[in-house]
Amino acid sequence: MERIPHVINGELVSDAERYGPVFNPATGEQKKEVALASAARVEEAIAAARAALPGWRATSLARRTAIFFRVRELLMQRRPELAALLTSEHGKVLSDAEGEITRGLENIEFATGLSHALKGERSEQVSGGVDVHSVRQPVGVVACITPFNFPAMVPLWMIGSALACGNTVLLKPSEKDPSSAVFIAQVFAEAGLPAGVLNVVHGDKEAVDVLLEHPHVKAVSFVGSTPIAQSIYKRAADHGKRVQALGGAKNHMVVLPDADLDMAADAAVSAAYGSAGERCMAVSVLVAVGNIADDLVGAIKTRMATLKIGPGTDPASQMGPLITAEHRDKVASYVAGAADEGASVVVDGREQEFDSNGFFIGVSLIDHVKPGMKVYDDEIFGPVLSVVRVETYADAVQLVNDNEFGNGVAIFTRDGGAARQFEFDVEAGMVGVNVPIPVPVGTFSFGGWKNSLFGDTHMYGPESIRFYTRGKVVTTRWPDPSTSVIDLGFPQVD
Repeated sequence: MERIPHVINGELVSDAERYGPVFNPATGEQKKEVALASAARVEEAIAAARAALPGWRATSLARRTAIFFRVRELLMQRRPELAALLTSEHGKVLSDAEGEITRGLENIEFATGLSHALKGERSEQVSGGVDVHSVRQPVGVVACITPFNFPAMVPLWMIGSALACGNTVLLKPSEKDPSSAVFIAQVFAEAGLPAGVLNVVHGDKEAVDVLLEHPHVKAVSFVGSTPIAQSIYKRAADHGKRVQALGGAKNHMVVLPDADLDMAADAAVSAAYGSAGERCMAVSVLVAVGNIADDLVGAIKTRMATLKIGPGTDPASQMGPLITAEHRDKVASYVAGAADEGASVVVDGREQEFDSNGFFIGVSLIDHVKPGMKVYDDEIFGPVLSVVRVETYADAVQLVNDNEFGNGVAIFTRDGGAARQFEFDVEAGMVGVNVPIPVPVGTFSFGGWKNSLFGDTHMYGPESIRFYTRGKVVTTRWPDPSTSVIDLGFPQVD
């Protein structure tokens, strides 16, 4: 059986005391196992990153830029290979896998502009013969802990900016689909990244505990569920680390009565069921305002009947399986309990049958959902779309703002004034106007509000530069020695 190794100081290390299974979600078969790092193994990776830090930090911006251009070139060339790897371990369809890689590449492209992003400021003659300038320097060794749902994109979101800023990195991917992280590390090495600058350690809680508490790890970036994000934020911060921990979501798509019905229905189906709903920006709640609800639910139901669910390697498939059998069963439990809570199950994805032992489930549509129902309150992270009916725009805004999450939100309308007001009123980190999944391009930053983010900075883009660097201000004077005097008073401006 194939063993997925760690990457430590440029070497592939596959021996371990424990191994975890890696399944093909489309068949349910275990084809690989991944080495799970012990505390000692993580310490070894931290030591490698620490040893590589002085040399990488001193590497010129021109040299770093050249490496990132080469990384982009290699990933573009090998995108089909990486996409196939993603599909084999995650289950998403190949087109979705290639799209994920493309979005991840945006941050590599952003990193090629690091010479501009890392520029400081300068003021001359702030006082007699005194100049002041600022610089941004790397924080040191950085831990990047990434989720299963985007095993290529999220690592690229994190490590691109972290490495560009001169840090060394410990990447801890999900043990459910870990091969992409190894692939990416090997691409960086081929592009010229020195050994030890980017290390990959696989593992579970034992590995994560070391990363959160080790004194030589200076910053932690995390994406996952809200309970885990909250715990990681507290533990890492308690150990003096800089932390950004992105949590869960319950993204709402508000549809006003004047919206284009077909456009809204297409968007709802795409945003709810794409990537099998296993994405933190998936639309999981459709908020139908006024008298549009019946027609909108009908249009969505019609479109759902045409969806092709099957193995990600089948070009005809539009949606693949879920990541594990356990997660599939958990998603099914929400559909099973919805009617008992008073909701109407319009389409029950549990009823669809599949000629496979893979972790498949059909798409579900649940109407007349209200806050307080589990199907509304919990982040399901699967192909389940809930419909909440409200009377007015104000009701819709209140519904969104009362929710504990504030990751993404969208509004569909033809009314520019209503859209502008919504942008002003709504409490969420990312807002779409007739755009159902408003993930920012790589030159902006990604992140939510409320219980969708723990920490002060969003991910990738300009805010990532601030997260992965520390500011330093330097005050200089080159006076005529003959003018030097002793002065015990407070420094004065002259």
